[in-house]
Formats: sequence, C-alpha cells, structure tokens
Amino acid sequence: MADTSQLISGVAERYASSLFELALESGSVDKVAADLDRFQALLDESEDLRRLVASPVFSADEQRNAVSAVADRAGITGLVGNFLKVVAGNRRLFALPGMIRGYREIAAAHRGEVTAEVTSAHALSAAQEIELKSALKGVTGKDVAIAVTIDPSILGGLIVKVGSRQIDTSLRTKLSTLKLALKEVG
Repeated sequence: MADTSQLISGVAERYASSLFELALESGSVDKVAADLDRFQALLDESEDLRRLVASPVFSADEQRNAVSAVADRAGITGLVGNFLKVVAGNRRLFALPGMIRGYREIAAAHRGEVTAEVTSAHALSAAQEIELKSALKGVTGKDVAIAVTIDPSILGGLIVKVGSRQIDTSLRTKLSTLKLALKEVG
C-alpha cells in the first residue's frame, strides 16, 4: 500500500505548480495568492467547511457545488474559483490545504523569498510581523514570507519553521521540558 502522506504531498504539489504556472501566464500570481489566503481563512474558521473538504462521504458534485457557493459568496472568482471547482470535481479537496501551502512556497521561491510557517498563541500585530520577518531575514539571508497559524494551545511564544529548521519558543514546550526535568529530579 502506498504511503498516503507522500501521495497527498505529490498530488498537492502537482496541483499547486499547475496553478502557479497558470497564474504566472496570466500575470496574477499575487491575486491568486490573496484568493487562496482568503479561502484558507475560511477553512480555518469553519469546521463544516473543513469537514466538507476532508470527507470522502460527499460526492464530487456536492463538493463542487458547495465549494463553488462558498467561493462565490467570498468573492473568490476567476482562476482560483475555477481551480477550486476543478479540484472538487476531481475529488482532490482532501489535499487542498497542501495545495495552498505548496502554492505559497512556489510563489515565494519565484520572488526569491523563503517561506516560514509561524504558529502563535494569538494574532501578530503588523509591527510584530515586520520584526519577525526582519529577524528571519538576518538568519536566512533572504526575504521571508510568513504564514501565521493561530494555536491557543501553545499558550505563548512562537513556533517557527523555515525549511527543515524549527525553532520552538512556545510556553507549552517550555512547561513540558520543565515537567520532565522535575520528574527526573524527584
């Protein structure tokens, strides 16, 4: 049996690179990225939408109609609207979050940027994002695009992933480390 994580990654990467090529041809790389970010925000906010995307129970027509309605209501039309319909019609919605991540990475590489995945306990202010980008640029030597995910369970601090490197300054991790250290002492 095939490793499904590789399958999802391969499917997501192929769709993301195809979408990027179309966006590049039409000169709408940034607009496509903004539309994908808006759809990702909708996914992050709605448990029902995540269920629709992940569940194999819904038919291709049901998924296509639902995603089309959500995209139209959110004002996501054109290339991304059509892309979402094709993905739903091909029964590949389960890989959509990976496609969005893949597109961001390809677009960032095209601009000469590195993408950093940042997990924070709360939303970052514009000043904090600028400061974080500056700090990461100093470490990587390249411009850095950040994709922020909010996860209140980390309690505080940040988890930053750039390429294969991860820096975890979350309060949850520090507390876990302290708990382990106390168990070893006692």
